[in-house]
Amino acid sequence: MTNTIAFPAFGLEFTLNRIAFSPFGLNIYWYGIIIAFGFLLAVLYASRRIDAFGFNNDLLFDCLLWAIPASIIGARAYYVAFRWDYYSAHLNELFSTRSGGMAIYGGVIGALIAVGLFGRRKRLNIAAMFDVAALGLLIGQLVGRWANFVNAEAHGGETAFFLGMSINGGAPVHPTFLYESLWNLAGFAALHLVSKRFRRFHGQIFLGYLVWYGAGRFWIEGLRTDSLYIGATGLRVSQLVSAAAVLVGGVLLLLCLRRGVQTLQQLWNPHADPRPQRAPAPPQSGA
Repeated sequence: MTNTIAFPAFGLEFTLNRIAFSPFGLNIYWYGIIIAFGFLLAVLYASRRIDAFGFNNDLLFDCLLWAIPASIIGARAYYVAFRWDYYSAHLNELFSTRSGGMAIYGGVIGALIAVGLFGRRKRLNIAAMFDVAALGLLIGQLVGRWANFVNAEAHGGETAFFLGMSINGGAPVHPTFLYESLWNLAGFAALHLVSKRFRRFHGQIFLGYLVWYGAGRFWIEGLRTDSLYIGATGLRVSQLVSAAAVLVGGVLLLLCLRRGVQTLQQLWNPHADPRPQRAPAPPQSGA
């Protein structure tokens, strides 16, 4: 349960126990604590910014009741689906997550489906809700990747790069958790600024998230040694999803900016109300 992680170029070494504490004999892992902390920060940020997107905290917390379980189910289902060769022979482990087996993309997809269904039921502007969700996701993801650091997992192959990370005395490997965390931090800073000063239509932040996160994940996934693959094709699932996210997000973003829509829905429904209940028109550029 203990790993020694070092960054030789900086003379840094950490001995990390995956278990934080064990009340009544039940192990509580740092992984779960870090994920929960990232989620808490995301919620705190969203609750501070929610009014700017035309919603309120009551709606936010009602929506979270849908999104949280959906993200957990999505993360597990995504992982199991692409490791079905294993789980089909170990059905008793389908719901066992304490030993790992959660995929971020599955969690994101599950959460967005839940947010979309909630918004449709409440007759809200789903594109505006996705904008808030995207900013929260980046916070959760940039913090959550440090859970992989504690577990000494989700790293890349051997490298001579100065940021190389050694695990239990082994050869330095790419610290892909760090790359992705820093990439998400930069993306959050950029999209936070856009959301405050340069947002031209509902859905712009979400589309920016698809492009930014997709581009970074495509590159970083290529460095990892624990990727999920599509059967025996040698194709990495996350790289395909990332490429699709960049393509779809980029095309829709350019179309929306070119056509001057006020909400993403107007691309396929020109008569869509850009200011539905609880979602006023976004601020003009430079406001």
